[in-house]
Amino acid sequence: MNVTLTEIEGLVVIEPRVFGDDRGFFMESWNRKLFADMGLDIDFVQDNHSRSAKGVLRGLHYQQPHPQGKLVRVTAGRAWDVAVDLRANSVTFGKWVGVELSSENKRMLWVPPGFAHGFVSLEDGTDFLYKCTALYDPSSEHSLMWNDPGLGIEWPLEGIEPQLSAKDSVGKPLNAVEPFA
Repeated sequence: MNVTLTEIEGLVVIEPRVFGDDRGFFMESWNRKLFADMGLDIDFVQDNHSRSAKGVLRGLHYQQPHPQGKLVRVTAGRAWDVAVDLRANSVTFGKWVGVELSSENKRMLWVPPGFAHGFVSLEDGTDFLYKCTALYDPSSEHSLMWNDPGLGIEWPLEGIEPQLSAKDSVGKPLNAVEPFA
């Protein structure tokens, strides 16, 4: 596996080794020992799978208390995936990283606890999978405003009108969020 560090500490792009031939391909998307050897000693407790039409924007979600770390990937279609640092003592608090995840590039993004996370589907039928380090807790769930001018996230929305859930339509701006301790 190839691990690419981002400009935000702890947030990494992972490119698995893919073995392919005329029959298809094989890859390991998770291997506890291999990830631990790369410095990512992670314990997952829940897997999630969503399917989205083109233009569906989910997020930016975070849980506080009971934060979740997420290993995310796309198995069908394409998505622009975004993580925002909400860690109070981080020099990159309020900064974001975006990366395209697709069934073609097979990249994964490790989003540690303490980040808000979201994505926009760039194709119909985009399947998004995430492994989580903590169980979903509705009482801890929050949404950061996806289009907060203070964040300046560059969503690739050319020709796309984002479709949001009711809760994501009323996300809080960064200056109203309680940072992670």
